[in-house]
Amino acid sequence: MQKIIVAPFLWLGLGASVQAQDTQTLDPLTVTATRTEHSTRLASTLVISREQIETRQIRSVEEALRGMAGINIANTGGPGKSTSIFLRGTESDHILVMVDGVRIGSVTTGSAAFEFMPIAEIDHIEVIKGPRSSLYGTEALGGIIHIHTRRGADRAIKPRFSAGAGSHDRYTVSGGVSGAIADSWYNLNISHDQSNGFNACSSGFNFGCFTVEPDDDGFRNESGSMRLGHKFGDILSLEGNALYASGKNEFDGSVFSGNDVDFIQQVVGGQAKLRAVDFWGLTLKAGESKDRSDSNFNGEDTGIFNTSRVSASAQNDFYLLEGHVLSLGYDYLHDSVDSSTEFKESSRDNHGVFTQYQADIGRHQIILGFRNDHNEQFGSNNTWNAAWGYAFDTDVQVSASVGKGFKAPTFNELYFPFSSNPDLAPERSRSYELGVAGQHLGVDWALNGYLTQVENAIVLDSAFIPQNISKSHIIGIEATAATRVYDTDISAQLSFLDPENRDSGANRGNVLPRRAEKTFRLDVDRRFGVFGFGSTVIAEGRRFDDQANTQRLGGFVTLDLRTEVQLHKTLLLQAKVNNILNKQYQTVAGFNTDDLNFFFTVRYNPEL
Repeated sequence: MQKIIVAPFLWLGLGASVQAQDTQTLDPLTVTATRTEHSTRLASTLVISREQIETRQIRSVEEALRGMAGINIANTGGPGKSTSIFLRGTESDHILVMVDGVRIGSVTTGSAAFEFMPIAEIDHIEVIKGPRSSLYGTEALGGIIHIHTRRGADRAIKPRFSAGAGSHDRYTVSGGVSGAIADSWYNLNISHDQSNGFNACSSGFNFGCFTVEPDDDGFRNESGSMRLGHKFGDILSLEGNALYASGKNEFDGSVFSGNDVDFIQQVVGGQAKLRAVDFWGLTLKAGESKDRSDSNFNGEDTGIFNTSRVSASAQNDFYLLEGHVLSLGYDYLHDSVDSSTEFKESSRDNHGVFTQYQADIGRHQIILGFRNDHNEQFGSNNTWNAAWGYAFDTDVQVSASVGKGFKAPTFNELYFPFSSNPDLAPERSRSYELGVAGQHLGVDWALNGYLTQVENAIVLDSAFIPQNISKSHIIGIEATAATRVYDTDISAQLSFLDPENRDSGANRGNVLPRRAEKTFRLDVDRRFGVFGFGSTVIAEGRRFDDQANTQRLGGFVTLDLRTEVQLHKTLLLQAKVNNILNKQYQTVAGFNTDDLNFFFTVRYNPEL
């Protein structure tokens, strides 16, 4: 096992943690975890706030989540390039991804394009770890990543502007306005992000990109978002949201895969919440997301994939007694694909019904859930979960949970010409988790251990045909801790992961690809009057790029430094140097990551 040297920082991780908003606290209110506003301490949750995004000078979803406990990220050549996120060792398509409650992601690949998600439009990112199929159905086998766009402000009109520039001729421009008038609120934002990039792939013909293109691979992303709402007293609230992002991404490829792609990401949604009586509430939601990619090779089309997801839900919440909530709901999902490649089937429907019971009984908290999904391709699938927690007098909470999940095969796995299998069955899992969390001496801390067993896992055979032949056995431990000492915010996260292949073939006992077995992250930020200083240390252990564990990728440690100065209450200057140690490393074999790089930002928030 490769060693990671993080000795100077280990004392921060031993208690386990997270900054109050950085992850789970004793009593977080996260609607995604239970689909209700009932407070729960039983979900392993990470929240990255807008304040943290700006303080840490984060420029992508990948940068926000890298090194966080339970999260592994694989990137194919820098900003704008294909990015896969592995949550607690499960596959990258085992994560349900939503924007403002609307499911997103390509129905052909089964994954969301995190690399195209504009950070300027995001208010906060919520990560729910562990299976949530009993509430959300397919895809939530490993957990949920819920991206929330910006909301209204606390005054009638609150404008904001920012601009930045840095290495690789990267520059960003963003502007927006938010506000609230009486019982209505709104937010509008637009942004532009562009870079010449660097050479994404240097592996040559043997592996990786299977080509030689020693040029810089840039990207461009233009985006806009809107979110508004209105409350009719305490009885009814309405909300609508929209997000649009389009641009171009260059990469190293061939005449078959292309070497650049024009993309569009689009999300539209709305919801209504009715609370006419104290004991009953109704939530109605509907939305559509679109994922379009037009691949080209030296200006010639190589393929178009246009996928759509239409979703709707109705949820009844019954507040039976104080601390007791019973939820009954229905979900509808329609996936479709329109492509230059002909698929045998181009759409499918899924109908899901679910129930959940939450109870606070003295110091005990209990959650029980069950769901049935009927998919027109796979028939009926049942999932369930059970969780229990107990709060001690000493500000310590212990918890235990078990849950079952499933994941339907993608359109590519089922119907892509010459490399698909229409007889595939859904992947299934069972997960167990034990946790303890507390608040002592000004430190919020948490420690969680989990076991996930996946069956019917889909892998490619020797003829590159997907088969239900693999099993995996994943054990992990996560420790997080956060505190504020002498005006200094400190947050540390430590993960140990054993993602083992339990197949009966030659790869049995091997480490699942692209998962680091050890990760560590430390964030430190302090203010001195108008000045602010911060740093982020990320350490990740070795990983393998293939099932056979023949392509080993070494571990690494990176250090980022940042500073800012508040010139006026409306004007902020920021500067950041990433990878100041100039560490050369890869998270996907053959694909480069950035060397030492810098970025400057100006933020202007006028008061009107």
